[in-house]
Amino acid sequence: LNRSSSRADAAYESLKKAAPEAQITQIPCDLMSFESVREAGKALNKELAGVGLDVLCNNAGIMATKDEATKDGCDTQMQTNHLSHFLLTAESWPLLEKAVELRGEARVVNHTSEARKNGGDGKKPLDEKYLRKNGGNLGGDKSGMLPFSGARWTRYQQTKLANLVFTYALRDRAAAAGSKVKAVVAHPGLSATNLQVNTTQDGGMSNSFSNRLMGWMAQSGEDGTCPLLTCVCVPNLTSGDFYGPKGLTGKAVLLPPKPEEALADEKSRNLLWEVSKEVTGAEFPF
Repeated sequence: LNRSSSRADAAYESLKKAAPEAQITQIPCDLMSFESVREAGKALNKELAGVGLDVLCNNAGIMATKDEATKDGCDTQMQTNHLSHFLLTAESWPLLEKAVELRGEARVVNHTSEARKNGGDGKKPLDEKYLRKNGGNLGGDKSGMLPFSGARWTRYQQTKLANLVFTYALRDRAAAAGSKVKAVVAHPGLSATNLQVNTTQDGGMSNSFSNRLMGWMAQSGEDGTCPLLTCVCVPNLTSGDFYGPKGLTGKAVLLPPKPEEALADEKSRNLLWEVSKEVTGAEFPF
């Protein structure tokens, strides 16, 4: 699933070349449009109706972009990084349950960031206004005096905190309903990818700062992928598990749950679940 672009086409062709025996399907999905996400969900359900979906990996994201609204009225970062993933998960739920029926397990894998802990205003709990249709009215584009400060980075922090909160909210509700679908989460540490390139092009970081940061401190994009792949592939994970490096770089390890559960407390889980359902129109069977 990806929005239609030359990069998506190139990735599709690369996958077919790398795995010529695999059955690979390309489905358009623009996360800045709830309508597009629903259409992608319909296509998925048609394509996988008989076999189910083993893993839904909610990986796409943007970082520290301008204070703009999507056509649905939401902040571009929040809709791309969380709200559309929330809706896609709901649309894919029958397929995940089908995989459980056929093979005993299925997983939703969310992707958060070290930024979940601190945004442009320091430590900030989940705030309802960032989830609602307030795009373009969430602090503007001015950067702060320090790196990773200012309203752009606060909006990003809220989306990455939302990824963590969604994981625990989904885990709790699925388990209470007796579902065997697992919700797990990863973070990549500081990894050199196109995420920083796009942020720089949009004015969220200077080229010189981005180059120094990535050149001196970051691990490779491939290493940054390891926590996500762990959540996708490793057997016997427990719903709610969180994998990532202990710091900015390093191997993927199971992180201690207590501080993460505190960061994504029960109040935040309930807030995110109810507001995300209202804004997206998503319907879960629980």
